[in-house]
Amino acid sequence: MSRLLSAIAQRLLLSITFAILLSLISSFILTGATWAASSGLGVDNGHLSSCPASNNCVVSQNADDKHAIDPIPYHVDHNAAREILLKVLTVVPRTEIVEQTANYIHALSLSRIFKFVDDVEFYLPPNESVIHLRSASRVGESDLGVNRRRVEQIRLALRDLNI
Repeated sequence: MSRLLSAIAQRLLLSITFAILLSLISSFILTGATWAASSGLGVDNGHLSSCPASNNCVVSQNADDKHAIDPIPYHVDHNAAREILLKVLTVVPRTEIVEQTANYIHALSLSRIFKFVDDVEFYLPPNESVIHLRSASRVGESDLGVNRRRVEQIRLALRDLNI
């Protein structure tokens, strides 16, 4: 009788573990699929979204002192600046371009260890020779300056390429 109860308890524990794992996996999949649609990404009336109050975002448009970062000026043709930026993004570690138009680029960058997702956006207004940018973590309160450093490294790479 004790063996039977032990076998039932093990099977029940296995079933509960499987159910918890399945619900965790499905919540990550569904959250990831709906994130971009509900996150306010993109350009609205010529501006990238503002940063949230947390310390894990930088933006070059309409930002407070804590979140402000300078846009990246360029001195080449608009299309050339966009193509050079796209090439630079291909060598940024753990970064993938997920959307691009003539004036907008959206990339995802994963953190090295925990694979947290950061949204990195670039807006090239048609009437200005600057690249506005926004880099923000999707979760957490602080990124220990990762988003700002990433954008500054992209700025240096573009400067080295004489845009």
